[in-house]
Amino acid sequence: MTGHAWQVESGMGWKAALTLGFERAQNRTLLARRRHQGPLQIQRVFYPEQGGVCHGYILHPPGGVVAGDSLEIEVEVGEGAEVLLTTPAAGKFYRSRGEVARVDQQLRLARRASLEWFPQENIIFQGAQVHTTTRVELAEDSQFMGWEIVCLGRPAAQEVFTEGECRQSFEIWRAGRPLWLERSHYTGGSPVLNARWGMAGSPVAGSFVCVTLQSGVLSALRELTGLFAAEGSCSVTQLDQVIVCRYLGGEAEAAKKYFAEAWKILRPAMLKRPACFPRIWNT
Repeated sequence: MTGHAWQVESGMGWKAALTLGFERAQNRTLLARRRHQGPLQIQRVFYPEQGGVCHGYILHPPGGVVAGDSLEIEVEVGEGAEVLLTTPAAGKFYRSRGEVARVDQQLRLARRASLEWFPQENIIFQGAQVHTTTRVELAEDSQFMGWEIVCLGRPAAQEVFTEGECRQSFEIWRAGRPLWLERSHYTGGSPVLNARWGMAGSPVAGSFVCVTLQSGVLSALRELTGLFAAEGSCSVTQLDQVIVCRYLGGEAEAAKKYFAEAWKILRPAMLKRPACFPRIWNT
């Protein structure tokens, strides 16, 4: 591991980067490489379940991202390696006077590798300017599950997202071919945030994406959406190799609860093992 002082460029904010490489060895997945610059790190990895699956927590010690900050995360999962990554707390993006805060995440999986990518929600404060990109590159037989949850404003503090902008890009590719491409653009005060055909006044939106050829899980997932009807609008669809569960509602905790229950259905079908919740989710 190498560390560097936080780096600032005039008018551009803090720069931080984290590169992680995982390899399968000694009947488990090891964190074989890590390099960080600035305030991005990974806590020591854990093995809370059988089979050698590696659980890791990505840390951003400042606790929030301000205008002009840039965070870059690269994850490489080697052949046969099995990894679950999450974060210990929500990401917070603060008000900007015009500069954009950027997050760029590149996730690459080799053959027979699996990655479960479960960050906590991103909270977009009133007046924030945020651009995030997540690109997943899969080998022919690697497997991926992951979610993104965004909260516009701070509902608990009665803060409505009437100013600012959040752009999100989430892409999944397999062997150079696109499987799933999604672009989201939220503008503070836009009519779409309150329109019934848009977000219907709901501040929280999320997508849980699972790349799999399994089709027998759809009925169970659809039953699950009914159980969460009181929590918000939930749905599930399958497009070729991709199953997408969506949440639209008032609370990030409800989104995570719904996605976690969907994970309990998908993980045994896809990875042949029961769900094992990261310990940090209980704190």
